[in-house]
Amino acid sequence: MSTLTTEDRAGRLPAESPGRGPGRGRGRWGRWLTGWAFVLPAVALFLLMGVYTIGTGLALSFAKWNGLTPEWIWVGFQNYLDLLYADPVLAPELRRAAWNTFQVMVAVPALTVAISLPLAVALNSVRRLRGVLRSVYFLPYVTTGIAVYYAWRYVLEPDGAINVLLGSVGLGSLSQPQGFLGNPDTALPTLILVLVWSSVPVATLLYLSGLQAIDPNVIEAAHIDGAAPRQVLRRIVWPLLTPLTAAIVLLGVRDALHGFQIFLIMTNGGPGGHTDVLGLQVYRLSFMKELAQTLGLASALGWMLFAGALLLTLVNARLLRRIR
Repeated sequence: MSTLTTEDRAGRLPAESPGRGPGRGRGRWGRWLTGWAFVLPAVALFLLMGVYTIGTGLALSFAKWNGLTPEWIWVGFQNYLDLLYADPVLAPELRRAAWNTFQVMVAVPALTVAISLPLAVALNSVRRLRGVLRSVYFLPYVTTGIAVYYAWRYVLEPDGAINVLLGSVGLGSLSQPQGFLGNPDTALPTLILVLVWSSVPVATLLYLSGLQAIDPNVIEAAHIDGAAPRQVLRRIVWPLLTPLTAAIVLLGVRDALHGFQIFLIMTNGGPGGHTDVLGLQVYRLSFMKELAQTLGLASALGWMLFAGALLLTLVNARLLRRIR
């Protein structure tokens, strides 16, 4: 076995040690530059479409602009004050839209959870045609939203399928001569049910994945101890699915705060503003006020919605940590 002599050890320079040569440094810099060359297009696109757009939108919320003139009129916090109380025309409309949004934000997640969890439990216990049933229940989610909304609007018209069906089975007193979307008392609840119908598939799929992740031995032990199926669902399954429930509720809140397509296509906020929501107000202020300097108001309202969604997300995360 050969060993290094004293002269060899003394003569070896630090620069000659492995990993410290000049070639090693050049190779590291070359890999670093190569990596950035691949990432740079995505970073540039994010800076252009993300950071620049967000910064411009925030600045626009403190100005008035109609989208055509080259200059903005800076007004400071006046846009926010007009939305909250200062504008005698706009502020009452926004308060009514906020109340409708709140109803949707509470009803849609609650009904989604109440329907999707039992449905997921039933589908999870099915042995035959499980894949077919899951595909059938997931179909509303993969169907084009605009086409579905137009179909629902046709079904809910005065001479639509629902009124015809109610009359044919002797329940004509429940039918709506002006249509379910034309009656101020039924318009918003009807849209809530349509939203629940479209959100249940995703929630059911999430609950199915959560149910399949639960250890079967835990359920079997509960049954051996004499627990009824309802007790197993309430005492064991439901606590284990709490994180998924929080995610489903958060998705429903997000759709209520930012979604407006269904309200635009099916009712356009009518009748008489009974289905007007904040997301639809942002759309109107942005695109429906021709030659009016309302883009700043739309941006301010959008940032207020963002702040509300962020606050609810933080509260949801805090509650979830406490539950865990």
